Amino acid sequence: MLTVDFTRFPLAAGDRVLDLGCGAGRHAFECYRRGARVVALDRNSEEIREVATWFAAMEEAGEAPEGATATAMEGDALNLPFPDASFDVVIISEVMEHIPDDKGVLAEMVRVLKPGGRIAVTVPRYGPEKVCWTLSDAYHEVEGGHIRIYRADQLLDRIREAGLKPYGTHHAHALHSPYWWLKCAFGVDNDRALPVRAYHKLLVWDIMKKPMATRIAEQLLNPVVGKSFVAYATKPHLPKAEA
Repeated sequence: MLTVDFTRFPLAAGDRVLDLGCGAGRHAFECYRRGARVVALDRNSEEIREVATWFAAMEEAGEAPEGATATAMEGDALNLPFPDASFDVVIISEVMEHIPDDKGVLAEMVRVLKPGGRIAVTVPRYGPEKVCWTLSDAYHEVEGGHIRIYRADQLLDRIREAGLKPYGTHHAHALHSPYWWLKCAFGVDNDRALPVRAYHKLLVWDIMKKPMATRIAEQLLNPVVGKSFVAYATKPHLPKAEA
């Protein structure tokens, strides 16, 4: 289940991509399939080991085109182990809401992004996320949990302040908002509640089968209750004199 829309966020074969806070690796895997040279970085060593295992399996199965590469590594988003201007593309999906120094993370991403490079940032959307916080303290008052809710204009201001130029936004995963509302209402750790189990079964069916009816429904509902807010931006080229 991808949050970044690659029809709005073009990726060329050979692009060097950083998936920052990659988690289980969903965006890193898609970039690898598209022929990119991918680095998937996360602070969670267990997830990084799992992502590395999947990269190896994808290579063995021939899922990535010739020239594509994939590396999974543990690292700190506030102190990235890469030189300046190392990447053509940076993706940070559902991460910034966890990090106290979000401005510092943006500064590091801008540092390692090449001039003219592209960045995709996704965070939980304000409205659906506010419902979750209202229904359940346990949803966000956990170690490593969400520490803020972004309004769209606030995130875009952060992106501009970091020296990036936003060029597009959208919302995603409207069908997932009711699932999390149910989880918060019945207990975030209570997967046995019938409404939660039933809705989860629906989501799994939708992800596996991709029926046209739910695809259309989600497209119509995304502007209203999309779970994620997605912003795309570019890093301007330096003026000739400065370059």
